[in-house]
Amino acid sequence: MNRLDAMSIFVTVAQAGSLSAAARRLGMPLATVSRKVAELESHLNTRLLHRTTRQLSLTEAGASYMAACQRILEDIGEAERAATGEYAAPKGELVVTAPVVFGRLHVVPVVAEFLAQYPQISVSLMLTDRVVHLMEEHGDIAVRIGELPDSSLMATQVGKVRRVVCASPGYLAQRGMPATPEDLAGHDCITFEVLESKRAWVFGGGKSERSVAVHSRLTVNTAEAAIDAAVLGVGLIRVLSYQVAQAVSDEKLNIVLEPFESAPLPVSLVHKGQTPLPLKLRAFLDFVAPRLRERTSRLLPAPLDADPRNPRRSE
Repeated sequence: MNRLDAMSIFVTVAQAGSLSAAARRLGMPLATVSRKVAELESHLNTRLLHRTTRQLSLTEAGASYMAACQRILEDIGEAERAATGEYAAPKGELVVTAPVVFGRLHVVPVVAEFLAQYPQISVSLMLTDRVVHLMEEHGDIAVRIGELPDSSLMATQVGKVRRVVCASPGYLAQRGMPATPEDLAGHDCITFEVLESKRAWVFGGGKSERSVAVHSRLTVNTAEAAIDAAVLGVGLIRVLSYQVAQAVSDEKLNIVLEPFESAPLPVSLVHKGQTPLPLKLRAFLDFVAPRLRERTSRLLPAPLDADPRNPRRSE
């Protein structure tokens, strides 16, 4: 039995939650995965997994052994990277993930510059609006928009983006300019499930935070479709500032209700914080972070001062 191979398979099974899911992730036959785990348990003379018809869970011994396996496998990875010279020169592949629209507008141009400067590094860029778990999905770095949960990951903030309400000049000329969030009750809205509830939008923050019901005339599943509909005069949208920066600049959309906006959302570069940090990752962070800061700083002008009766939550 190859113990390192068995450890890697066991860790994948534990993370995936089932033998079949692990087999798909590893690209192995289910029978092979099951046999490898059984051989490992036989070798250790202990049960590592509780097996039921629906799921697997770690035994107490299994949880302790998995933690040890992860440390061992990471140490081996570090040793291999050092031996191949990854820490002596920036080279190799980086797996990067980012939200779809932000990635297309801002990450892709910066990555293109990075690749031109570092010819020995290649980048696998995955644009998705779901949260990619770096530990489980073997990612190196993620661009995250929003407050970050406490975790062992390391984060570098590179800017902030606003949540803005917009409508076309034609719509506002016909239906009037909302002066307060409560005025939305008399307006048509366009909603999408990724960012906002279909029934209510939240404004302000802290003690002044309030949820306002909206009348959704159109519900879509992407921000791009919502923005296109707003430009056509269907109604008001609430999106992230970078998503409508061009439309606002072109005067196809106007921002409304600025004094009532929620606090801006942070934009962060998140990575696993390996020690020592691979040189390719350090090069990427040092190159990308200041360029994303510059790009996010000029997405849109700062919002108007908040109404003193509706103070914005401090950033």
